Amino acid sequence: MAHIVRSAGSSPSPRWEGHAKGSTAYARILAGLSFAGVATFAQLYSTQAVLPILASDLQVTAAEAALTISLATVGLAVTVIPWSFLADRIGRVRAMTWGISLATVLGLLVPLSTSFGMLLTLRLIEGMALGGIPAIAIAYLNEEVTKAHTALAAGSYVAGTTLGGLAGRLVAGPAGELWGWRAAALAVSILATLAAVAFLVLVPRARGFVSAPVSGLRGAFRTLGGHLRNVRLLVLYGQAFLMMGGFVAVYNYLGFRLSGEPFGLPATLISLIFLAYLSGTVTSRWSAGLTLRFGRRNVLLAGLALSTAGLALTLTQALPLILAGLVLFTGGFFAAHSIGAGWTGALASTGRAQAASLYNLAYYLGSSIIGWAGGLAFQSLGWNALAAAVMVLACLTAAAVAVVHPRAEGPRA
Repeated sequence: MAHIVRSAGSSPSPRWEGHAKGSTAYARILAGLSFAGVATFAQLYSTQAVLPILASDLQVTAAEAALTISLATVGLAVTVIPWSFLADRIGRVRAMTWGISLATVLGLLVPLSTSFGMLLTLRLIEGMALGGIPAIAIAYLNEEVTKAHTALAAGSYVAGTTLGGLAGRLVAGPAGELWGWRAAALAVSILATLAAVAFLVLVPRARGFVSAPVSGLRGAFRTLGGHLRNVRLLVLYGQAFLMMGGFVAVYNYLGFRLSGEPFGLPATLISLIFLAYLSGTVTSRWSAGLTLRFGRRNVLLAGLALSTAGLALTLTQALPLILAGLVLFTGGFFAAHSIGAGWTGALASTGRAQAASLYNLAYYLGSSIIGWAGGLAFQSLGWNALAAAVMVLACLTAAAVAVVHPRAEGPRA
């Protein structure tokens, strides 16, 4: 039975229902987007595991070293909306192909940087190329997968992004300790290149896409303005900004804490803290399944509560408790993020690529701004101040979600 698929600016057209869970195309979509997540997030955060090494080698502060992350995410943030409009014209798969290919080439140039300024410039441009993946991937899922399984598919995609982030950091840590941050960046870029090739081979052509007519700047602002007037979407964008900012701040500066007294851990061991990402791989899929029983609102709030409880454990001086807290914090964060990302596409009946782009804009602006500013709090006041600030952000997010999203809404909303 056909249903209506709307694309930004286009008239409704009878289309197909989407690939069902269990079909070959459904499996290829999830596998292809998982590899896209590896290519994207391995590159985006490739320097995070070696920030102390990079800071020492280039003789810069912790906050300055973190700019290699912040500028990459700024580049991604400012281009997700232009990429979404381009994808409305040329197609989701083609836009993602352009972005991932360009980012891979730029990533291979990063180790050749001759100065800190050149490194930051390349990271900024690399992030701009990567803007062609995250928002478009969610729009692509909403158009290509049956409506009953979009939340599960989005959770699977987010799980792939966690594996990408983890793989990049686990490769970078040992390589950085043995041969320096340049070797670490090169190793991650090679990994991303292989993942990009797998994406290009696996991802099936779009069948639910309808090209949007050129509507000009006025039409573009009308689409974006409609999303920004939707208070439920605004709360999800606020969640993305605050929680991603806090998440990146925690991972940016925990390595500095563990490399100093009283822990004194080497870079290879510090890179193993990113194994906590595996909890996010599990919870992002698990939480998507729980929405069928408890509803998106309740599962999102539970994710925020779990992340706050985990972060509270990192206030101790006991390394086992710190690591356990990091696992809980990461699992809770990705549970909330997978719900927020998928819910954005579900709430937007038109202009889904733009709705998802605004979510990603907020997400990566939070990463850039709060992720960097957390270093100022860490350098001035220490770890406990940084962790407490992130917990406050989580509580503010939970309060907004609880107030704005209706409790009475059914589990399948």
